[in-house]
Amino acid sequence: QVQLAESGGGLVQAGGSLSLSCVVSGNMFRIVSVGWYRRAPGKERELVAQTTAGHNTDYADSVKGRCTLSRDNAFKTVHLQMNDMKAEDTATYFCNVRAYLSPTNWDEFWGQGTQVTVSS
Repeated sequence: QVQLAESGGGLVQAGGSLSLSCVVSGNMFRIVSVGWYRRAPGKERELVAQTTAGHNTDYADSVKGRCTLSRDNAFKTVHLQMNDMKAEDTATYFCNVRAYLSPTNWDEFWGQGTQVTVSS
């Protein structure tokens, strides 16, 4: 069973920095992508940053230049470093993994979410 364990959320002042980590465990045939999404109160869940097995990394326009997504080679640990944080970054952040569990069986997995609150 694939499990994602998130850590690093909390309260940060505007302009400050925060780092989120996600540890991925379980058996997977091939990981397609890992990344972070967030859902702010009253809003839909949105992509923050995502990286693929091909080393392509995408960032939401709202965080470009302020966030860095990194991972180990095995995709077992994913980090999201966020700088110059803004009130609009306040949200619940979710780690996401898309992976093949077999050569033909694809699935998507989510962490339980970690709250990030930016105080102004």
